[in-house]
Amino acid sequence: MKLKKIYDLVIQEGIAVDPRGKKLVSDELKKAKERFESLRPEEKEYFDRELLSNPYDDSRILAGDPTKEVKTILAGIDIDASELLLADRLNSKNKAKIDLVISHHPQGQAYANFYEVMDMQADIFAGLGIPVNICDKLVETRKKEVGRKIHAANHHRATDAAKLLALNLMCIHTPADNHVATHLDKLFSQKKPATLKNIMDILMNIEEYKTAKKEGAGPVILSGSPNSRCGKIFVDMTGGTEGPKDIIDNLSMAGIGTIVGMHSSEEHYKKYQEKNINVVIAGHIASDNLGMNLIFDKLEKISWLNILSCSGFRRIKH
Repeated sequence: MKLKKIYDLVIQEGIAVDPRGKKLVSDELKKAKERFESLRPEEKEYFDRELLSNPYDDSRILAGDPTKEVKTILAGIDIDASELLLADRLNSKNKAKIDLVISHHPQGQAYANFYEVMDMQADIFAGLGIPVNICDKLVETRKKEVGRKIHAANHHRATDAAKLLALNLMCIHTPADNHVATHLDKLFSQKKPATLKNIMDILMNIEEYKTAKKEGAGPVILSGSPNSRCGKIFVDMTGGTEGPKDIIDNLSMAGIGTIVGMHSSEEHYKKYQEKNINVVIAGHIASDNLGMNLIFDKLEKISWLNILSCSGFRRIKH
C-alpha cells in the first residue's frame, strides 16, 4: 500500500468515527474551502491546502515520498530524532527494511498547528447540552493559551532529521484519538456500568490497559471511589489536548456524573473535586496505544503490513 493511500485511509477512518458526526465534519471542510477561495492570490501561498480534505491539523505526512510502497512500518507514540536514528540503524544493519515511520503525537507543521483541532471540543461539549456560545468562548480562550505555549517550540527537529536520513515520516493524532473516544463510548453504552468499579472492570478487559497495568501505568480512579455511582458518563479522549478547566462547571450543570479521560492536570483535578464529578483516568499512553491499534487493524484488513513497535507503542490486534 502506498504512503498516500495509508494517509488518506487514516483521515477517512478518523472522520468516520469522529464524535461530532460526519455532518459537522463535512461542514468544517466546506468552511475551509470557502476560506481558501476568499483569500487573495498572495495569501493562498500560506494556506495549508491539506485542510481542504483533512480536518485534522495535527495529522500529516511530514517527510518522504507519498508514492512510496509501504510494507514495513516502525510505529511509536513519540517519534523524535532518536527513533529516526533507530530506524536508520535497523535498516543499515539489515535488521529490518523500514518503509515508513509513524508517530502518534504530532511533529513538524502538525505540531505547530495542532491546537487548531481544539475547535472540535466546542462541538463535543455542545453535544452534551452546554450552550454553544459558552463552549465556543471557553474553548477559544484555552486554544489561544495552548497556541501561545507552543509557538516558540522548535517544531521541525524530527522532520528535518527524517529528511536528512531519507525516511518517510507521518503522524496520526486526532484520527487515533477519535477511535478511542468512540470505541469506549460504545462500550460503556452497551455495558451500562453502574459504578466506577464497573468502569475499571471494563477497561481492564482491554489488552492495552492490561499491558499498561503490568507496566505501571494502568487505569486509576482519580476522583470518587470504586462504589461511586457513575451517572451520565462522558468519554473525554479527543480534541488535541486537555480542554478548558472552566467548562467543568458547565459539565456539572449538564448532568455529567463521571468523566473517563486520558489524563488530568492538577488544576482540572481540583475542579473535578470541587464539583463532585467522578473521574477515571484510563491512561494517556495506553489510550494512545488503543487508538493506534484500532487504526492499524483497519489498515491491515486492506493490505498486509509488518508493524514494528517502539517508543511506548505495543501492537495489539483486536
